[in-house]
Amino acid sequence: MADLVWLIPAFPLLGFVLILLFGRRLGDPKAGYLASAMVLGSFVVAVGAYFDLVGRPEGERAEITTLFSWVPVSALQVDMAFLADPLSIGMCLFVTGIAFLIHLFAIGYMHGDPKFSKFFLYLNLFVLSMVVLVLGENLLVTFLGWEGVGTCSYLLISFWHDRESAATAGKKAFVTNRVGDWGFMLAMFLGFSAVGSVSYSALNGAAVAGTLAETTATGIAVLLFVGAVGKSAQLPLYFWLPDAMEGPTPVSALIHAATMVTAGVFLLTRVNPVIAVSADWVPTLIAWVGLATALFAATVALAQNDIKKVLAYSTVSQLGFMFLAIGSGAYVAAIFHMITHAAFKALLFLGSGSVIHGMHDEQDMRKMGRLRAFMPVTAGTFIIGWLAIAGVPPFSGFWSKDEILLFTLAKSPVMYVIALFTAILTAFYMTRQVIMVFFGEATWESHAEEHGAHGEFKPHESSPIMLFPLVVLAALAAVLGIIQLPSLSWMPDVLRYRLEDWLHPLVEFGEANITDTTAYANKGLLAILATACALAGIVLAVLVYQRKKIKAVEPQILADGWYYDRTITSFMGGPGRAAFDATAAFDAKVVDGAVNGTGTLVRAAGGQVRKGQTGFIRGYAAIVGLGVVLMLAWFVLGRGVL
Repeated sequence: MADLVWLIPAFPLLGFVLILLFGRRLGDPKAGYLASAMVLGSFVVAVGAYFDLVGRPEGERAEITTLFSWVPVSALQVDMAFLADPLSIGMCLFVTGIAFLIHLFAIGYMHGDPKFSKFFLYLNLFVLSMVVLVLGENLLVTFLGWEGVGTCSYLLISFWHDRESAATAGKKAFVTNRVGDWGFMLAMFLGFSAVGSVSYSALNGAAVAGTLAETTATGIAVLLFVGAVGKSAQLPLYFWLPDAMEGPTPVSALIHAATMVTAGVFLLTRVNPVIAVSADWVPTLIAWVGLATALFAATVALAQNDIKKVLAYSTVSQLGFMFLAIGSGAYVAAIFHMITHAAFKALLFLGSGSVIHGMHDEQDMRKMGRLRAFMPVTAGTFIIGWLAIAGVPPFSGFWSKDEILLFTLAKSPVMYVIALFTAILTAFYMTRQVIMVFFGEATWESHAEEHGAHGEFKPHESSPIMLFPLVVLAALAAVLGIIQLPSLSWMPDVLRYRLEDWLHPLVEFGEANITDTTAYANKGLLAILATACALAGIVLAVLVYQRKKIKAVEPQILADGWYYDRTITSFMGGPGRAAFDATAAFDAKVVDGAVNGTGTLVRAAGGQVRKGQTGFIRGYAAIVGLGVVLMLAWFVLGRGVL
């Protein structure tokens, strides 16, 4: 099956082509079922490839499938090739699996939309781009998928482009990601100049063999980190992601959970040997940027009232934890948290979509409350996602976040304390959201007339096709921790560190060894401490928002995201716009002026010379005669020949 890995992108490509040709004829819901079936086909192939690789010895779990020679230019030889190995197939499993569930949910959520088939056209293209990104055997194929998800994010975020806010959000995402693309491209150029190839095997092989200079490795690592910062929404380029909520909720789930934002984490994990041989400050920089992003986004989430905005800032924060793991040398923990996050964050976003659908497109949590009585399935599954992201055992988020905290403590106690405080904030703001939406007071009754219901407005549960993905994702959010359980003496070998063994060949060079640290020796106590902190955050939120024992404090500065986005907007609309206009004027008047002036001068000189070209023989003879006279004069007078 690993030889057939090309079928993973082939299925969504086929779906894209069929919907492009026959989408309007298929209509609602057939176009949705077709798109879902194509993604399911990709998932089935990924499962087959997984079992194929599992059955092989550890050193043989890699298969390259070359489709054709893509760029045969002198020394630059780039194949359109896919790499099936534990990392890429692991990514394909959760990307296609969760994308399939999101497709199913979207069939019910987008029912009745006049652009129903076009929406699923974009979704299939999105999945196609993401699997090309993770399956790429070299940086250029990955970059093809990288640009594809960027384009699809623009198309899907601004899908309802008649809303000015949606159109603006799509443009913001597209432009911001170009900054990251700049870093990615320069990293490719530098990598090719260093090793003569853009293949991961050549680049990582040079790092492992010690033939890649530290300075070059540092440059490549930092430039790829810039690309990852843009795509995975880290400071200072995070601000496009909260605005991405303007797209339909299935888009939010797809972007925030399983696809686009995880690309940066995947990329840095793929090149972990390069990061390992780079300067010591590079991993530290990655860790601090991730930690700062996690803390920053968590504080902003404390004061958001839009049900999707809370989850958006939560995604930014959780991605920060993944970057913290990478900077701490915990690549397995980063992928582990990526997988668990994909499950519980997709669950939370689809759950919020179910709430919005049942509340007639209402997203303000202040107009909700006590919805558990009207949406029991949505509430029950959402609560499981809440417990997972809050870090309550035995739910999946506890295991992955605890492993990140363990490696963080081994790297820096200061980082550990900040990360633990951020985990408390996560439990607090997610509990706040659950209380405001499903418990507390039913404030939606006083807002019924806003929906034209004239006092008869009542929330309702979603259709079965929307609830089925919620149930499946809730089960995954509850049990996914089993893929990387801690190594305890009483546990059978089959339950110990499955994911670590699976990824071992790919990350062993860059993975930090903390087995001899104090943190590792006390991991049981640290797990208890992490649990106590999560419970403390939950209890505090209950006292504030449910019991009303403590007054809620939600500063406007947090609601406005520390005014960061507003500052960027003001700068771009003021000094930034002026600088761009000045640059354009300099280009037009100085650069173009010099070029055009040179052309004008040459043309004028040519015009003057052309006057001597009369076309008359007598004129040319006179010029020749004059030349002879001048030459004779020079010989006689100048050289003294006579």
